[in-house]
Amino acid sequence: MSVSLAEINKARETLRGVVYKTGLVYNTTLSEITGNDVFLKMENLQRTGSFKLRGAYNRIAGLSAEERKNGVIASSAGNHAQGVALAATVYGIKSTIVMPKHAPLSKVAATRQYGADIVLHGDVYDEAYEEARRLQAETGATFIHPFNDPAVIAGQGTIALEILEDLPDVETVVVPIGGGGLISGIAVAMKSLKPAVKIIGVQAKNMPSMAGSLNQGKPVAVDGAPTIADGIAVKKPGDLTFEIVSKYVDEVVTVDEDEIAGAILLLLERAKAVAEGAGAASVAAVMHRLERGRRRKTVALISGGNIDVNILARTIDKGLVKTGRKIFLDTVIPDKPGTLWRLLQLIADIGANVLAVTHSRETIDIPLGHARVELELETADAEHVEKLKRTLEENCYRIGLK
Repeated sequence: MSVSLAEINKARETLRGVVYKTGLVYNTTLSEITGNDVFLKMENLQRTGSFKLRGAYNRIAGLSAEERKNGVIASSAGNHAQGVALAATVYGIKSTIVMPKHAPLSKVAATRQYGADIVLHGDVYDEAYEEARRLQAETGATFIHPFNDPAVIAGQGTIALEILEDLPDVETVVVPIGGGGLISGIAVAMKSLKPAVKIIGVQAKNMPSMAGSLNQGKPVAVDGAPTIADGIAVKKPGDLTFEIVSKYVDEVVTVDEDEIAGAILLLLERAKAVAEGAGAASVAAVMHRLERGRRRKTVALISGGNIDVNILARTIDKGLVKTGRKIFLDTVIPDKPGTLWRLLQLIADIGANVLAVTHSRETIDIPLGHARVELELETADAEHVEKLKRTLEENCYRIGLK
């Protein structure tokens, strides 16, 4: 198996009129933070909400008449599922998608709406993959691999052609990595057309399978932990993608959960863009892992925007806490009239906004005649939090922050 620039160019013709040429948008905030010229490639605005349609459609377009009769099957945490479902429906092909049991409900619902039959199996992608392979052997359907397939990789590589059209002097491209199909296609195209471009891959620190494989010199499985970047939570990269990444990708970095949450929040507030955890990983890397102040023309690929609204709400909260814009504070006060009011007045004078108050007397660690007060506060930033803590301590409150 191999992937060439010629196949990527052919894939672009196949995809013409099917996928959107997504925008490449300069972002002032990220550029100021990093000292580089940062552009966002907005694949979160692609049809189905992610880049995955490119590879899935290109693969399905190449099926024979006999293969189309037997249908297709795939395994996915959500985005590849939607791409396969839509592409199959366009061609009038039956599609079955095996998804992890805990896949975001929004992705499950969207995949079903695109016309696929859904099977929920396993806790992570790799378990869903094994079940899909078992069903494929039973039914004779064609398996559409989410990353380790030349036609899929070629489809994803069309993103690089669009970047070079819109930003010919690009110097760095930052790409999320799960199984490696996306970065493989982009790397082949970029290095073929402009070898000096630096390709940087990003993984969730909780599931660093490609980074671990590169360290071992071969594809290996890692026992990771859950991550909000579910779209790149793959235990083991493919042999084809590993080979391409080893040859063409300059560096692979990892980002942690707080950094990903902060990137999601920044994209919402400053770019007016909704990104899922995997899609925001590239921005987290631009903010925390790339060299600053070089004025390098840098593209961060926002690979998808299919984030469950409940996860989004929790992620926003996590991001607010991480950046010092929301805190949870507790203290003990005398259980006398006016003491709670005085505490709240002091907090108001400092400029913090009270979101919630819990006042309790009955817990075993509270002395008789006292009460515990737990507060959820809206604050401006970490400096504001420090000022609040210092002021309360100066007024003889013993403060606990969460």
